[in-house]
Amino acid sequence: MSVAEVIATHSTSVADAVATRRSIRAFLPRPVPFETVRRVLDRARWAPSGCNFQPWEAVVLTGAPLKALQDKLLVSAPDNPQEYDFSAPGQVEKYQARLRAVGAAMYQAQGIVRQDADARAKFVRDNCTSFGAPVLLLCHFPKLMKEAQWSDVGMWLQTIMLLLREEGLDSCPQEYMGVYGRTIKAHLGLGDDILLFCGLAIGWRDETAAVNTFTRERVAVEDHITFQGF
Repeated sequence: MSVAEVIATHSTSVADAVATRRSIRAFLPRPVPFETVRRVLDRARWAPSGCNFQPWEAVVLTGAPLKALQDKLLVSAPDNPQEYDFSAPGQVEKYQARLRAVGAAMYQAQGIVRQDADARAKFVRDNCTSFGAPVLLLCHFPKLMKEAQWSDVGMWLQTIMLLLREEGLDSCPQEYMGVYGRTIKAHLGLGDDILLFCGLAIGWRDETAAVNTFTRERVAVEDHITFQGF
């Protein structure tokens, strides 16, 4: 069953949602109704969290407020230093190899060669406009939250992404927004006791865009899971 057929049935199973979810980097210029966004976020409240802390918080932007933030990011320098490092695993060859593989597939799909520094830089900068998504969720939480709560926030975000698939919508989690954490916090009026964790671009995928269709790789179950007692 194609992605379009899954959406048309509007009876997406969890397995379908997992299988058809991918980070979308080209969205259609089609608005997302407020009622849909609110319904997804209302359902996502039931994501698990240790001690029921529910550490996740967010600001959701569309229209003029989203455009104002994007204009700000496009003329702003990245944080120096950044408030947190999402790329540290790249120092280990196993993880660096996975990064290289997905990067090569993504650029190849768009016909961007390694030597085309300008095209590669433009694609990275497209993160600032969330690849044309009409809605952007900016996830943040108090800095007092520790590793356990960070994992809770991840489960909340994954719940949102799967619920969006049920609605026929797509998303792109953007840790890249953390690169501009202080700029975004100042723009939104958030204090320095808050960590800007990531963005989540939300919208309708452009199924004709090659960047949304390249083959992704995942390691085999046996490469990262050990079974005992079965």
